[in-house]
Amino acid sequence: MASDETVVARLRPHGRALFWPTVLLLIVAGGAAYLAGTFREQWQVFVILGVGGALLLFGWLLPLLRWSSRNYTITSRRTVVRSGILIRSRQELLHSRARDVTLRRGALQTMFRSGDVIINLGSESPVELRDVPSATLVQEALHDLMESTAPAYDELT
Repeated sequence: MASDETVVARLRPHGRALFWPTVLLLIVAGGAAYLAGTFREQWQVFVILGVGGALLLFGWLLPLLRWSSRNYTITSRRTVVRSGILIRSRQELLHSRARDVTLRRGALQTMFRSGDVIINLGSESPVELRDVPSATLVQEALHDLMESTAPAYDELT
């Protein structure tokens, strides 16, 4: 980053995405502990613990890793989107190239004041910040940053 560039915000998708995986974690942990105590044979206990571990791996750990691997950094000059668990991708957008910022919300997102912030680039494909918390505030901040980095009309003539 340049010396005159400052970080405005660091964001992740809304934590609401981890609600059902956490409920699954509690149910599987409690169920596996209860069932492991009811069987007499050692191999049956190992099967219960193995199935519980597999459920936790795919139902809790992978969603947690997927959620934590996606982050957005908004600076005074650009927006950086990083995502991916095994294959990492990084997408950068200069605010001076952006045309407009759109906010899209579903019913659940409206309840939690989150939403999808879409930065349109004109002819290129838009950049989407999915399910960010305080989406209205993020949209307003991006509008302000786009205005501050846009060239003035006098500079164009």
